[in-house]
Amino acid sequence: MPALLIGPMLRYVDASSASIWVETGEPCAVAVVAGERRHESRTFTVHGHHYALVDLTELSEDVHGYAVELDGERVWPLEGRPPSRIRLLPADGPRRMAFGSCRTSVPHDTAHVLTHGEDVLRSYGGHLMEAGEDEWPDLLLLLGDQVYADSPSPEMLDFIRRRRNTEPQNEIADFEEYAELYRQAWTEPEIRWLFSTVPTAMIFDDHDLRDDWNTSQTWREQMAATTWWRSRVIAGLSAYWIYQHLGNLSPAERAADPLLRTLMDGDGGGALDGFAEKADVDPASNRWSYSRELGRTRLIVVDTRCARRLTPGDRRMLDAGEWQWLVEEVSKPADRLVIGSSLPFMLPEGVHYVQNWNEALCDGAWGKRVARLSERFRQAVDLEHWAAFRRSFDDLAGLLVRLGKPVVLLSGDVHYSYVAKARTGDVTQVVCSPIRNPLSPLLRWANVITQFGVATMVGSLLARLARLPRPPFRWRVTHGPWFQNAVATLAFPDQVSWYESSGDTVKQIDSVRLG
Repeated sequence: MPALLIGPMLRYVDASSASIWVETGEPCAVAVVAGERRHESRTFTVHGHHYALVDLTELSEDVHGYAVELDGERVWPLEGRPPSRIRLLPADGPRRMAFGSCRTSVPHDTAHVLTHGEDVLRSYGGHLMEAGEDEWPDLLLLLGDQVYADSPSPEMLDFIRRRRNTEPQNEIADFEEYAELYRQAWTEPEIRWLFSTVPTAMIFDDHDLRDDWNTSQTWREQMAATTWWRSRVIAGLSAYWIYQHLGNLSPAERAADPLLRTLMDGDGGGALDGFAEKADVDPASNRWSYSRELGRTRLIVVDTRCARRLTPGDRRMLDAGEWQWLVEEVSKPADRLVIGSSLPFMLPEGVHYVQNWNEALCDGAWGKRVARLSERFRQAVDLEHWAAFRRSFDDLAGLLVRLGKPVVLLSGDVHYSYVAKARTGDVTQVVCSPIRNPLSPLLRWANVITQFGVATMVGSLLARLARLPRPPFRWRVTHGPWFQNAVATLAFPDQVSWYESSGDTVKQIDSVRLG
């Protein structure tokens, strides 16, 4: 009998349909049984791995329990676990959205809890198993670093060393290793149940591929000089397309996707690899960003990694095509916008100015020698946020203020959580990071001192010395920082709460009313 390796994962859900993703051990027919109806699809194969997306359509009410069958044999739900359910999107939009980023998949023994803390997503899944449906989010938005390809767990390293003794020895190298990386990250019982019951939307950040991914043209040249990066980036983007991106799309969008049709016709590993290589070399050939209408709210999730323009002197977070798409999306009718960006848009102001300054120096403002040193500094301390692509920051800041409607930006990446509020317009930044990968106590204090104290004065001075213009608006951090591992919820329209692990459940860190 075919085995269910990963899933079921409840991905795209709207007011009348739902999509369920699975990985199986063999080619087979996958059926989702919901009440009196069976919804079926056959698997497709990529590099010897087998996947299916089953669309449940024309739903008129919530599904209070569903089962998964492979070739007619029931493999889900697991014995002793609550039923997996599907709640359709309410007509007026979600009641609550959970979000967060940066989750390592190390063991849960004492040693790793001391270094990595508790896995809040695991605890959150266990909590929701026991909680009433009024606490369940209508969507879980994962904002990057779902897996760490450059910092594998001990179990993942064992898997790598049993396969090969080639570079990169302590990192993921190919699709087979990515498949195992996702399996280890997504198959703990609490995580499986959570993903089977709460719809998920995702976007990558650097560690899904590698630290500092696309931070600059210099970085790309350095990686291209290795013997292994080309195959790694192809494998990483191929795996991302399968494990994360496909489920972000609606059934109609997937039906129109020529690559998926090719894969459904046979083992399409070569076709997927060619697509992934082109997406890396020519980002304009593909769009990883996406949007969803959530009742009166429009959710826009932006690719801030692959779509960059890295031309020295004219760096852009989004290339011309991606920027035009974003302009069109934010201009569509909606009462409010929620924009998912793995990288925070509004950092603490002092850090923003330091990143502005560093970009100017990398572009030669103080000469070629300083430019080379500044590039090293940029990579060493991760100066790669919207502020380090100042032209894109200024463009987006002006656009959001002109919209004249509430905008909430949800982000992760920085390994602490906070709220920042623009002094002009109704623009709010909410950050929740990490889910499980905390800063050490020393780095926490260093961040408090340098990012929320000294940097405000020093950064402003450095920006003036580099003769940089002021940003289109000012802002301030109004709540935080909190450094605990955390998951956050946005209760529409304007209440954000952060939760940390407390034994096998979760407890609230803080709750903030926006606006």
